Amino acid sequence: MRILASPLLLALALLAPAPAFADGSDRDASAPDAELRALKQELVALNRDLFLLEEELLFPASTQVAVYLSMDVGKYFALDAVELSINNQRVAKYLYTEREVDALHRGGVHRLYLGNLKTGSHELVAVLTGRGPQGREYRRAASLDFDKGLGPQQLELVLQDSEALQQPTFQVRAWE
Repeated sequence: MRILASPLLLALALLAPAPAFADGSDRDASAPDAELRALKQELVALNRDLFLLEEELLFPASTQVAVYLSMDVGKYFALDAVELSINNQRVAKYLYTEREVDALHRGGVHRLYLGNLKTGSHELVAVLTGRGPQGREYRRAASLDFDKGLGPQQLELVLQDSEALQQPTFQVRAWE
């Protein structure tokens, strides 16, 4: 019969000191080390599985909505913050550091929001703040009316430089 231990008991077992022998020697010290390593690997795998299960339970694929931010700007806009609202309810607000903005410039994508929505019609509004042309404060909004179907919905907020307008453009689009 195999007894299942909770992750807390496994963690406590990993932290416990190895048993000492009466004569003070550490005979077969490699055997407990191997067992300890095996237990640690099992604990990491169990933790990963629990995290995936929790995410699946909290955000089932049928109601899941994810909003991402990507950018291809540099000349006409320096991003400071993004505020995201769905159906007139603020769901996310994020203040970017220089390192994060640099990562976005190099092709990174930031997940702004992951949540659940019912099927049907919804409105997403993103308000972006930063520094625009000539270093002036810049605050602009982009919106999208979208229909949430039965499967997961993924939306992307795209920031781009417009050479023709000599200013940034913002748009929200649904991933296909």
